[in-house]
Amino acid sequence: MPTIKTVDLRHEGGTLFHADPSSRHAVSFDDRFSNQGGSPVETVLAALGACSAMDVVSIAAKKRQAIEQYEIHVRGSQRDEYPQVYTEIEVTHEFVGHDLSEAALRRCIELSATKYCPVNAMISAGATIVHHRYQIWSLGEAPFDSQGEVIATGPYARPDILADQR
Repeated sequence: MPTIKTVDLRHEGGTLFHADPSSRHAVSFDDRFSNQGGSPVETVLAALGACSAMDVVSIAAKKRQAIEQYEIHVRGSQRDEYPQVYTEIEVTHEFVGHDLSEAALRRCIELSATKYCPVNAMISAGATIVHHRYQIWSLGEAPFDSQGEVIATGPYARPDILADQR
């Protein structure tokens, strides 16, 4: 039995809409001109970053990574023509901690990108390529800093998702 999520939206005037999701965490949406709520398209980036970050911190804790500071930066490139979909997105995970394992953190990001994050799966099943990157500053006995790309997902690269819809 599939899980059903719902969102009810109420028009508040102009292009402002108030959304009441089944989670009961309300949010407002607006266009960039009135600017009274979040942009729906930017919210997609926020959802992708948050979804991946939740996976990564959970997996990293199981791998006993002592992350002291963690930030996620998401940047999307939209095409100019309508519909103005994202053609490319970069998700960069930045970690600071003592005696971090680059291999372990790369694996956390990979598992989120390929297995656990439903937002990434939905985006990667469409026209968008998503680059999953990292930056690590490890302190401690053997300090190092490192950065790179773990994996790129999409476009149209989730046949497991697309096949279920046929």
